[in-house]
Amino acid sequence: MSTPSRRDFLAATAALPVALQSRLAAADTAAKFKLGVVTYNVPKDWDLPTLLKVCKEVGVAAVECRTTHKHGVEPALTAAQRADVKKQFADSGVVFWGCGSVCEFHAADPAVVKKNVEECKAFVGLVKDIGGKGVKIRPNGVPKDADPQKTFEQIGKALVECGKAAADAGVEIWVEVHGAVTQVPKNMKAIMDACGHPAVGVCWNSNAADIENKSVKAAFELLKPWVKSCHINDLENDEKGTYPYRELFGLLRGIGYDRYTLCEVGKAYPVAEGTEYLRKYRATWDKLVNG
Repeated sequence: MSTPSRRDFLAATAALPVALQSRLAAADTAAKFKLGVVTYNVPKDWDLPTLLKVCKEVGVAAVECRTTHKHGVEPALTAAQRADVKKQFADSGVVFWGCGSVCEFHAADPAVVKKNVEECKAFVGLVKDIGGKGVKIRPNGVPKDADPQKTFEQIGKALVECGKAAADAGVEIWVEVHGAVTQVPKNMKAIMDACGHPAVGVCWNSNAADIENKSVKAAFELLKPWVKSCHINDLENDEKGTYPYRELFGLLRGIGYDRYTLCEVGKAYPVAEGTEYLRKYRATWDKLVNG
């Protein structure tokens, strides 16, 4: 049996009572994405069992394990250790979204770029073994005196090699919108245009550089074809007018984004305080997404 298309859905609902049409239309445009967390930095000092227990308790659906943190989800894990991590996630009901690496490909020295490509491939293997979706990498600026456009092309070329390894493993590469110069949306678009590999997308990073006239719509339009993951930070910024999260969440709904918006806040917390922080964060997130 074939799945009805959106056109079929709209045609079928046209004959329904107006009130029911309204409810169905609202459901069709409701947010399909969920709240996750990056271990940078709220839970960076929590071991994996604690991290998963708190996420389940407060309603955080997924985790991006940023490298160097206490969870210990790193390429050095043995096959048995990887299997144990996979089981811990499965038993908890929390999704292992992927790994947050610090691999970057803008260096002037080709040997440094190559080293980072190989490290990225190691993270790809780790994510595959644990059952995650992708590896976050980042550009971190443009070297001094380097031509920006040539640097964007260099990063894009390195990403092609990473993308091929990811595709072979059945995972993705997420390029964090990050770094001086490289975080500017038009420059990130240049990097993605230079890459062009279908397994490589962007991780929206909720930067001040996204904002133009108090809106992120123009920046989002530039990058929306590639959005595969999303980092969010202090949601109170929406109330303060410093980052328009309500607008961002609406834009994500508009493209049918059905993945995760991951809390990435720059302060580490002890477990008790962190649990309460994430509980309140979840309540604020619900209000901004659904309010």
